[in-house]
Amino acid sequence: MGTRAWEGLTIPTAGTYTIDAMHSSVGFVVKHMMVSKVRGNFGKFSGSVTIAENPTESTAELTIAADSIDTGVADRDGHLRSDDFLATEKYPELKFRTTRFISRSGSEFTVAGDLTIRDVTKEVQLTVEYGGTGTNPWGHEVWGVSIAAEFDREDFGLTWNQALETGGVLVSKKVKVEIDVEAQPAA
Repeated sequence: MGTRAWEGLTIPTAGTYTIDAMHSSVGFVVKHMMVSKVRGNFGKFSGSVTIAENPTESTAELTIAADSIDTGVADRDGHLRSDDFLATEKYPELKFRTTRFISRSGSEFTVAGDLTIRDVTKEVQLTVEYGGTGTNPWGHEVWGVSIAAEFDREDFGLTWNQALETGGVLVSKKVKVEIDVEAQPAA
């Protein structure tokens, strides 16, 4: 892999890197009943990052198996896989692909990209915190990032909800995404 200096950071050399799913996670948080948070994750995903000579021209893509959603409650997970939400039989994948660099402050980058859920594609912005590079115990060089984003699920056709007698709704419209990625050179 190798590293190089770039504007005060030590970054990977230009090339294509694969997301190591065993050392990465794709999670989300939504408000429930307007008072608490429900967390979940997707257990199956794959992707890659292509670091460009000019790092601001780098690209990334992520594909998530929609039916791998897990909130720790089987009935809720079944409902999330149903047509009320992800409709995983009709739309088996969620996809993301970067489209442009927006800004940088230190080791934090803002990028935009196309998120596709249920065959609806919308632009979302991600905050990407670069975690640096290292060598794992097996002698492989790796690097990592932490990613945060927020979007309105209704923009993607995920409109199911239930009004509460006390006012408000059962499930918030806003979904917070939390992704941690460890990447290594593509084979």
